[in-house]
Amino acid sequence: MLLNLANVAFMILATILVLFMTPGLAFFYGGLVSKRNVVNTMLSVYMLTGVAILLWIIIGYSLSFEGNLGGFIGSASHIFMHGVNMSRLTATKIPTGLYAIFQMMFAVITPALFVGAVVGRIRFRFLLVFVCLWSILIYYPMVHMVWSPNGLLARLGTVDFAGGTVVHINAGITAFVLSAFLGKRIHYGDIPHTHYNLPWVLLGTAILWIGWYGFNAGSALGVNGVAVQAMLTSTVAAATAMVSWMFLDMFTKNGKPTLVGVCTGTLCGLVAITPGAGYVTITGASSLGWLAHWRVTFSSTF
Repeated sequence: MLLNLANVAFMILATILVLFMTPGLAFFYGGLVSKRNVVNTMLSVYMLTGVAILLWIIIGYSLSFEGNLGGFIGSASHIFMHGVNMSRLTATKIPTGLYAIFQMMFAVITPALFVGAVVGRIRFRFLLVFVCLWSILIYYPMVHMVWSPNGLLARLGTVDFAGGTVVHINAGITAFVLSAFLGKRIHYGDIPHTHYNLPWVLLGTAILWIGWYGFNAGSALGVNGVAVQAMLTSTVAAATAMVSWMFLDMFTKNGKPTLVGVCTGTLCGLVAITPGAGYVTITGASSLGWLAHWRVTFSSTF
């Protein structure tokens, strides 16, 4: 069976786009925090492009996709990916090695997502150790259960097109638990909070939106109708959530649109569409974008 060169080129581009999301997230979070936390925040996010990649090579790929222990996790039989046939072709005729690199970028961006919930109230060394342990004990087992053919949740019929469960719910629950454990930031509420750099927030949002096409469309693993559908639904959901949030700002207490609100709404729509990007209709994508915006807005009042 020969390589599908179009699919290979497409997946290389998608992989680069997903990697691009992590520095984009560093700009997004760095622009939102206070001046005293900006450097630590951006470092805490960007350092994962090194740590998570090495961890994935050492043990992550093996625990995620090689072997099977009760449907919960793979085996540690391929440390440093020794013995993995990188040239073996997948169903879409791309090399296994390329698929492994694509999944590697998901392993980078996922822990980066919950960093924004704990910056300013956690030591860097603790965060570094936590990310490593969390990846091994939480993330890799979840990847195996959902995306490995032998995974427990996959056998039960769980459908996660591009990471709604593996990435976003996983990171969201982690952020909630960490925040509850660490408690409020010191002097929270006593000192007025000002965002460090709003243009960075817009820049980070733009990078994330562009990268999300690699995230969602790339999860089709080839140049096909599913990839096109994922790209279209992702765009519609992001636009709907953005406009919904903008109108809410205009016609409620703010009385005018805000850049942070527009950017936040955009990302809400992208998160909401991710698990079903290749499956839902355009109408469904628009509905998800609208519902995601209202759900986040409602939650933020409590």
